[in-house]
Amino acid sequence: MHPTVFQAFEEICRSYCISGAVLEIGATPDDSTLLNLPALAGAREKVGVNLAGFSSYKDFTILQADANGMTCFPDRRFDAVLCNAVIEHDRFFWRTIAEIGRVTKTGGLVVIGAPGFTRLPFEQTLRGLLAKIPAPSRLRDGWPLRHSTLTLGVHNFPGDYYRFSEQAFREVILAEMRDVVIRTVLTPPRIIGAGIRG
Repeated sequence: MHPTVFQAFEEICRSYCISGAVLEIGATPDDSTLLNLPALAGAREKVGVNLAGFSSYKDFTILQADANGMTCFPDRRFDAVLCNAVIEHDRFFWRTIAEIGRVTKTGGLVVIGAPGFTRLPFEQTLRGLLAKIPAPSRLRDGWPLRHSTLTLGVHNFPGDYYRFSEQAFREVILAEMRDVVIRTVLTPPRIIGAGIRG
Protein backbone atom coordinates (compact mmCIF):
# COMPACT_ATOMS: atom_id res chain seq x y z
CA MET A 1 0.00 0.00 0.00
CA HIS A 2 1.30 3.42 -0.90
CA PRO A 3 2.24 5.46 2.22
CA THR A 4 0.01 8.35 1.07
CA VAL A 5 -3.02 6.03 0.97
CA PHE A 6 -2.11 4.58 4.38
CA GLN A 7 -1.83 8.13 5.78
CA ALA A 8 -5.22 9.14 4.34
CA PHE A 9 -6.87 6.14 6.04
CA GLU A 10 -5.03 7.02 9.26
CA GLU A 11 -6.31 10.60 9.21
CA ILE A 12 -9.89 9.53 8.54
CA CYS A 13 -9.88 6.83 11.24
CA ARG A 14 -8.16 9.09 13.78
CA SER A 15 -10.93 11.66 13.38
CA TYR A 16 -13.54 9.05 14.45
CA CYS A 17 -11.77 7.73 17.60
CA ILE A 18 -12.50 4.05 16.92
CA SER A 19 -12.55 1.91 20.06
CA GLY A 20 -14.83 -1.02 19.16
CA ALA A 21 -14.53 -3.96 16.76
CA VAL A 22 -12.86 -3.31 13.38
CA LEU A 23 -13.00 -5.41 10.21
CA GLU A 24 -10.66 -5.05 7.24
CA ILE A 25 -11.73 -6.54 3.91
CA GLY A 26 -8.61 -7.74 2.07
CA ALA A 27 -6.36 -7.73 5.13
CA THR A 28 -2.82 -9.05 4.79
CA PRO A 29 -0.49 -10.36 7.52
CA ASP A 30 2.08 -7.57 7.24
CA ASP A 31 2.80 -4.03 8.41
CA SER A 32 1.08 -2.35 5.44
CA THR A 33 -2.39 -3.67 6.24
CA LEU A 34 -4.96 -1.18 7.53
CA LEU A 35 -5.42 -3.05 10.82
CA ASN A 36 -1.98 -1.67 11.76
CA LEU A 37 -3.13 1.94 11.60
CA PRO A 38 -2.01 3.79 14.74
CA ALA A 39 -5.56 5.20 14.94
CA LEU A 40 -6.81 1.66 15.64
CA ALA A 41 -4.50 1.05 18.61
CA GLY A 42 -7.45 1.46 20.99
CA ALA A 43 -9.79 -0.89 19.10
CA ARG A 44 -10.98 -3.71 21.35
CA GLU A 45 -10.94 -6.22 18.47
CA LYS A 46 -9.38 -6.31 15.00
CA VAL A 47 -10.32 -8.92 12.41
CA GLY A 48 -9.48 -9.25 8.74
CA VAL A 49 -10.80 -11.32 5.87
CA ASN A 50 -9.23 -12.34 2.59
CA LEU A 51 -9.41 -15.19 0.10
CA ALA A 52 -5.95 -16.57 0.96
CA GLY A 53 -6.80 -18.25 4.23
CA PHE A 54 -6.40 -18.06 7.98
CA SER A 55 -3.44 -16.25 9.52
CA SER A 56 -2.61 -14.07 12.47
CA TYR A 57 -0.30 -11.11 12.79
CA LYS A 58 0.52 -8.90 15.76
CA ASP A 59 -2.84 -8.18 17.45
CA PHE A 60 -5.29 -9.41 14.80
CA THR A 61 -6.55 -12.52 13.06
CA ILE A 62 -7.35 -12.91 9.37
CA LEU A 63 -10.09 -15.33 8.36
CA GLN A 64 -10.58 -16.90 4.97
CA ALA A 65 -13.81 -15.47 3.60
CA ASP A 66 -15.27 -14.14 0.38
CA ALA A 67 -16.41 -10.58 1.01
CA ASN A 68 -19.37 -11.19 -1.33
CA GLY A 69 -20.93 -13.32 1.43
CA MET A 70 -19.40 -12.96 4.88
CA THR A 71 -21.66 -15.51 6.56
CA CYS A 72 -19.03 -15.90 9.29
CA PHE A 73 -20.28 -12.59 10.80
CA PRO A 74 -23.72 -11.69 12.13
CA ASP A 75 -25.50 -8.47 11.19
CA ARG A 76 -24.23 -5.24 12.80
CA ARG A 77 -21.07 -6.87 14.18
CA PHE A 78 -18.45 -4.13 13.58
CA ASP A 79 -17.99 -0.53 14.68
CA ALA A 80 -15.78 0.15 11.66
CA VAL A 81 -15.16 -1.60 8.35
CA LEU A 82 -12.16 -0.72 6.20
CA CYS A 83 -11.39 -1.82 2.67
CA ASN A 84 -8.65 -0.70 0.29
CA ALA A 85 -7.62 -1.85 -3.19
CA VAL A 86 -10.13 -4.70 -3.20
CA ILE A 87 -13.34 -3.70 -4.99
CA GLU A 88 -11.59 -3.07 -8.32
CA HIS A 89 -10.61 -6.78 -8.24
CA ASP A 90 -14.08 -7.99 -7.21
CA ARG A 91 -16.25 -9.04 -10.16
CA PHE A 92 -19.34 -8.58 -8.00
CA PHE A 93 -18.21 -5.59 -5.91
CA TRP A 94 -21.82 -4.55 -5.21
CA ARG A 95 -22.26 -7.75 -3.18
CA THR A 96 -19.24 -6.80 -1.07
CA ILE A 97 -20.65 -3.30 -0.58
CA ALA A 98 -23.96 -4.81 0.58
CA GLU A 99 -22.12 -7.13 2.99
CA ILE A 100 -20.10 -4.22 4.37
CA GLY A 101 -23.38 -2.44 5.10
CA ARG A 102 -24.83 -5.57 6.69
CA VAL A 103 -21.95 -6.20 9.11
CA THR A 104 -21.48 -2.53 10.11
CA LYS A 105 -23.33 -1.30 13.19
CA THR A 106 -25.74 1.60 12.89
CA GLY A 107 -23.55 4.65 13.44
CA GLY A 108 -20.45 2.68 12.44
CA LEU A 109 -17.72 3.95 10.14
CA VAL A 110 -17.11 2.59 6.64
CA VAL A 111 -13.94 3.61 4.75
CA ILE A 112 -13.27 2.28 1.25
CA GLY A 113 -10.42 3.06 -1.13
CA ALA A 114 -10.02 2.16 -4.80
CA PRO A 115 -8.30 3.40 -7.95
CA GLY A 116 -10.33 6.06 -9.64
CA PHE A 117 -10.50 8.74 -12.24
CA THR A 118 -11.09 12.43 -11.83
CA ARG A 119 -10.10 15.75 -13.39
CA LEU A 120 -6.54 16.29 -12.28
CA PRO A 121 -5.22 19.72 -11.23
CA PHE A 122 -2.65 19.97 -14.03
CA GLU A 123 -5.16 19.28 -16.84
CA GLN A 124 -6.37 22.90 -17.06
CA THR A 125 -2.76 24.16 -17.15
CA LEU A 126 -1.91 21.71 -19.93
CA ARG A 127 -4.95 22.82 -21.94
CA GLY A 128 -3.74 26.42 -21.60
CA LEU A 129 -0.29 25.49 -22.87
CA LEU A 130 -1.73 23.57 -25.81
CA ALA A 131 -3.88 26.57 -26.77
CA LYS A 132 -0.71 28.70 -27.20
CA ILE A 133 1.08 26.46 -29.68
CA PRO A 134 0.38 26.27 -33.40
CA ALA A 135 -1.54 23.06 -33.84
CA PRO A 136 -4.77 21.81 -35.33
CA SER A 137 -7.74 23.26 -33.45
CA ARG A 138 -8.64 19.88 -31.95
CA LEU A 139 -5.28 19.82 -30.15
CA ARG A 140 -5.23 23.51 -29.21
CA ASP A 141 -8.53 23.28 -27.34
CA GLY A 142 -7.32 20.29 -25.34
CA TRP A 143 -9.44 17.77 -27.23
CA PRO A 144 -7.47 14.67 -26.12
CA LEU A 145 -7.74 15.71 -22.46
CA ARG A 146 -11.48 16.28 -22.59
CA HIS A 147 -12.02 12.69 -23.59
CA SER A 148 -9.58 10.88 -21.31
CA THR A 149 -8.10 10.78 -17.84
CA LEU A 150 -5.23 9.05 -16.09
CA THR A 151 -6.03 5.87 -14.19
CA LEU A 152 -4.00 3.31 -12.31
CA GLY A 153 -2.63 0.65 -14.64
CA VAL A 154 -4.17 -2.80 -14.86
CA HIS A 155 -2.80 -5.13 -12.21
CA ASN A 156 -4.39 -8.58 -12.46
CA PHE A 157 -4.76 -9.97 -8.97
CA PRO A 158 -6.85 -12.10 -9.43
CA GLY A 159 -8.51 -9.87 -12.04
CA ASP A 160 -8.81 -6.13 -12.51
CA TYR A 161 -12.30 -5.01 -13.49
CA TYR A 162 -13.14 -1.47 -12.35
CA ARG A 163 -12.06 2.13 -11.82
CA PHE A 164 -14.39 4.47 -9.93
CA SER A 165 -15.25 8.17 -9.96
CA GLU A 166 -15.96 10.37 -6.95
CA GLN A 167 -19.60 10.32 -8.12
CA ALA A 168 -19.59 6.50 -8.02
CA PHE A 169 -18.32 6.64 -4.44
CA ARG A 170 -21.11 9.03 -3.40
CA GLU A 171 -23.99 7.52 -5.37
CA VAL A 172 -23.12 3.81 -5.53
CA ILE A 173 -20.42 2.63 -3.13
CA LEU A 174 -21.44 4.80 -0.14
CA ALA A 175 -25.05 5.43 -1.22
CA GLU A 176 -26.45 4.00 2.03
CA MET A 177 -24.11 6.04 4.24
CA ARG A 178 -24.51 9.51 5.73
CA ASP A 179 -21.92 12.23 6.32
CA VAL A 180 -19.92 11.00 3.34
CA VAL A 181 -16.44 12.41 2.82
CA ILE A 182 -14.43 11.76 -0.34
CA ARG A 183 -10.65 12.22 -0.60
CA THR A 184 -8.60 11.83 -3.76
CA VAL A 185 -4.86 11.26 -3.40
CA LEU A 186 -1.96 10.53 -5.75
CA THR A 187 -1.70 10.60 -9.52
CA PRO A 188 -3.10 8.42 -11.02
CA PRO A 189 -5.86 8.95 -8.46
CA ARG A 190 -6.85 6.72 -5.59
CA ILE A 191 -10.22 7.65 -4.16
CA ILE A 192 -10.99 7.08 -0.50
CA GLY A 193 -14.56 7.49 0.70
CA ALA A 194 -15.82 7.42 4.26
CA GLY A 195 -19.31 7.47 5.67
CA ILE A 196 -21.43 6.56 8.66
CA ARG A 197 -23.93 3.74 8.40
CA GLY A 198 -27.42 5.12 8.97
